[in-house]
Amino acid sequence: MKVIVPMAGRGSRLRPHTLTVPKPLVPVGGKPIVHRLVEDIAAVCNEPIEEIGFVIGDFGIEIENELIKVAEKLGAKGTIFYQDKPLGTAHAVLCAEKLLDGPVVVAFADTLFRANFTIDPNADGILWVKQIEDPSNFGVVKMNENGDIIDFVEKPKEFVSDLAMIGIYYFKDGLALRDELNYLVENGIIKSGEYQLPDALRRLTEKGKRFKPGEVDEWLDCGNKEVTVITNQRVLEYDYEKGLDLVDDSAKVLNSIIIPPCYIGKDVILENSVVGPHVSLGKGSMVTNSIIKNSILQQNSIIIDANLKDSMLGSHSKYKGLARDLSLSDYSIIS
Repeated sequence: MKVIVPMAGRGSRLRPHTLTVPKPLVPVGGKPIVHRLVEDIAAVCNEPIEEIGFVIGDFGIEIENELIKVAEKLGAKGTIFYQDKPLGTAHAVLCAEKLLDGPVVVAFADTLFRANFTIDPNADGILWVKQIEDPSNFGVVKMNENGDIIDFVEKPKEFVSDLAMIGIYYFKDGLALRDELNYLVENGIIKSGEYQLPDALRRLTEKGKRFKPGEVDEWLDCGNKEVTVITNQRVLEYDYEKGLDLVDDSAKVLNSIIIPPCYIGKDVILENSVVGPHVSLGKGSMVTNSIIKNSILQQNSIIIDANLKDSMLGSHSKYKGLARDLSLSDYSIIS
C-alpha cells in the first residue's frame, strides 16, 4: 500500500497561522494535522504502508525532513514531490505519479476523520464520505440501487445526494488512476483553470470500476481558525478517552489548575493559572496569572494576565492583557 498526501495549498483561510507554517503542519492536540491524518489512514488500512508521498510547494528542507520522519514513524518510506503551480487536485496527485502503481490511498491534508471500518481489498475503490445537512457547498457522490458510486457532482444546485466527499480515496489499481489523470492533462480537460480529480473518477466508473462509499463517523475540518479550534477540542477528547498521557513530565505546574482534556507540551510553565478544558499548549510555552479555555497555543508562546477563550496563538507570540477571542500569528506581540 502507498499513500499520497497532496498538501501544496497556501492555506489562505487559516492565515495568519499559515504565513510561516504550512497548514498541514499546524498542530491540533499537540500534533500536526498531517501526522494525525496518516495515522488515521494507517488505522483503516489492512496492509502495511510501504511509502508515503507528500506533494508540497516550496516549504524548505526542515519541513521536508519533518515530513519524512512522519512516514518513518509508521514504518514507511517518506518521499517528497513538488507541485509548483496550483493546477488542481488531479494535477496534485499526478505529481506523485511514480507511486501510482498497485493499491494507493490519496488523502488531502486539510481534514481529519474518525471511521470504524477497514478497506475492502475486493473493491476497485473507496471514497470516504460524510452525510451532511447542506450538500450545496461540497462535492457529493451519486449512488445506484446496489450502493455503487456512479457519479460525482461538485456543489450541486439541486439535490443529488447528501454524501459529501471529504478528500480521502482508496484505489485498488493505481495504474488505472494514473492513466486517467494523464488523459485529463494531455487533453486539457480543465474546470475553473484546474484539473479536477472527480473528472478522472468519473472516467474510471464509466469504464466499469466499482467504487464504494466509506462512511465516516466524524469529519473534522481544519480550514480556518474557528473550525481548527473545534477540531482541537474533539481531538483532545478522543486522546483523553483513549487514556493517553497528555501532560508532559517536564511541564512545571505552579499553583495552577489543569481542567482536562488538555495537552501540555514539553517544558511548559504554568503559574497562578487555570487552563482548560480543551487547551493545547505547545512546548516551551509560559502561562502566568491567566485563565485559558478552548484554545491552541503553539510552541514558545507567552501569556500573562490574560483571559482567553476560543483562541489560536502562533509560535513565539506574546500576549498580555484583557479577555479576548484571539487569532494571533507567529512572533506577534500584544501587551
